[in-house]
Amino acid sequence: MRIVLVGPPGAGKGTQAAFLAKNLSIPHISTGDLFRANISQQTDLGKLAKSYMDAGNLVPDEVTIAMAKDRMEQPDAQGGFLLDGFPRNAQQAVALDEMLSAEGMKLDAVLDLEVPEDEVVKRIAGRRVCRNDSAHVFHVSYKPAEQEGVCDVCGGELYQRDDDSEDTVRKRLEIYDTQTEPIIDYYKAQGLVVTISALGKVDEVTARAMQVLGKADDQ
Repeated sequence: MRIVLVGPPGAGKGTQAAFLAKNLSIPHISTGDLFRANISQQTDLGKLAKSYMDAGNLVPDEVTIAMAKDRMEQPDAQGGFLLDGFPRNAQQAVALDEMLSAEGMKLDAVLDLEVPEDEVVKRIAGRRVCRNDSAHVFHVSYKPAEQEGVCDVCGGELYQRDDDSEDTVRKRLEIYDTQTEPIIDYYKAQGLVVTISALGKVDEVTARAMQVLGKADDQ
């Protein structure tokens, strides 16, 4: 299957992408991983992207599209893929359709993970990270530390990152809505969008996704 995964910050998109890709035996292709791989390997595209980033500018769509195209042409993606973070806007969505069409392919589904805004704010604004090791993450509601403000693992101080504040989260959601709504509308016109609730346990969300993707594959 060829799937695009969309969902707001805090929807558990990365977690679900990993589980779904494994269950469907297709590679998980994320924009973040593409950028990191190209920059670390110092590919021509990586050097170009880094030049924009170092200057504090957004990486142009054509660079992101070229990275995605290169990755989708790798042997492990010939039987399908799950795209996460791409396309990010309508222009990229059109470019993706053109890429696939040139190869006689098309998307099977666009999976939209739905989470109420207040739940997203609660999930992200409640995160607390250890100053000693950012891999030690807690949550004031879902995974509280035994002692408030102290990491259970190493005893380091727990703090709220600036980009996890409620105001910042709501601004991120506004940007997401602005960028993503045109993409969802574009794919709805093609009958590709399947929406599921991303509330509940991870395995419950995965099961819902597999069920709707199975129906989409049958169509």
